[in-house]
Amino acid sequence: MTPPALRPEALAETHARAFAPERGWSAEEFAQLLAAPGAIAAGDAQAFVIGRAVLDEAEIVTLATDPVQRRQGRASAALAAFEEVAARAGVRSVFLEVAEDNAAAGALYRAAGYDAAGRRRRYYARPGGAVDAVVMRKELPPCPGVS
Repeated sequence: MTPPALRPEALAETHARAFAPERGWSAEEFAQLLAAPGAIAAGDAQAFVIGRAVLDEAEIVTLATDPVQRRQGRASAALAAFEEVAARAGVRSVFLEVAEDNAAAGALYRAAGYDAAGRRRRYYARPGGAVDAVVMRKELPPCPGVS
């Protein structure tokens, strides 16, 4: 379930810009992720969400927005599109991890209806020391025609 606009090379470029100075994912890593069973992707090369579904649960693996495209609703739109694709595939809940020091991402997910469901201690490496990941979860409404 990958939109044609999501080419691995373009995703890698955006991911590198979005997560600088940390290491962005390579085109090869994106190609493998998109080809994996249960892969779900939404958005475009400037703002995208990629995850994977297993049975009725999906995990958001990454959400990235090109820095020059931020604060325009692009990430919110990509997230909503991801949830729609996931719901049509029979997914009933979505979870993700977000670094506790990433206030903008945390606010995005809370605004979209995600709630904190747990914590992974020292999950993200940072130059000044590891930070916790907040595990967030959202129940999706039933999709008509999907059982």
